[in-house]
Amino acid sequence: MINSIKEWWKGFEERHETGSQFVMFFILSNGVTVLQLALMPILKSFLDNTDLINQSFQWLTLGTRGDGSPYYLFDYPAGALPGGGGGLSYFLAVQVTILIAQVINFFAQRNVTFKSNSSIWRAAFWYVVAYIGITIGAAFLQTLYKDPIYTLLMETWGWGATGQTIADVITMIINSAVSFWIFFPIFKVIFKRVPEAEMNESDTTGEVA
Repeated sequence: MINSIKEWWKGFEERHETGSQFVMFFILSNGVTVLQLALMPILKSFLDNTDLINQSFQWLTLGTRGDGSPYYLFDYPAGALPGGGGGLSYFLAVQVTILIAQVINFFAQRNVTFKSNSSIWRAAFWYVVAYIGITIGAAFLQTLYKDPIYTLLMETWGWGATGQTIADVITMIINSAVSFWIFFPIFKVIFKRVPEAEMNESDTTGEVA
C-alpha cells in the first residue's frame, strides 16, 4: 500500500512538477501554521506576565486619525487587549512566533518541496527580503482587523479570556494565509534545482550556482 502510494506520487511529480510542489507546499505550510497556533498563545501568555505589556511599541507613522492622533503601521499601545494594544509583549509574541516558523519553513520547503540544490545563501537573502516585505504588508492589514476582532470577541460577545485566545488564533491564521499565497511563487523562483551537469561544471570551475 505504502509502496503503491510512493510510486503514484513519484509519477505525479514527474508529470506535474508545479502541481506536486504546491501540494507539498500546502501540507508543510499547514504544519507550520499549526506550530504557530500552538506557540503564539504560549509565548504571548508568558510575555503578558512581564513588564513588556506596559511598554508601547508604535512605529512608522502613516498619517493621522480624525482626532489628530498619529496612525502607526506597527501600533501596539501599552496595556492588555482590548483596552490597550498588547504592548511590546504582543508585538514580540507575534513576530518571534512567525520568525521561528519561517526559519523552519525555509529549510522544509527548500529541501522537501522544491529539492533545491542552488545557493542557500542567495535563497536566504531573498527569503529575508520577502519576509520583511510580507511582515510590513501583514502589519498594514492588521491595523484594519486587529482591534475589531478583539473588541467583538472580548467585549461585544463578552467572551473575555476565551475571546482573546480565539482572537489570537484568528489573527495568526490571517497572517499565515497572507504568507501562504505570497510565498509560493517566491519560493518557486528562489528555490531552484540546478541540473547535475551544471552543478558538476560549477564544481570544476569553482563557481557556486
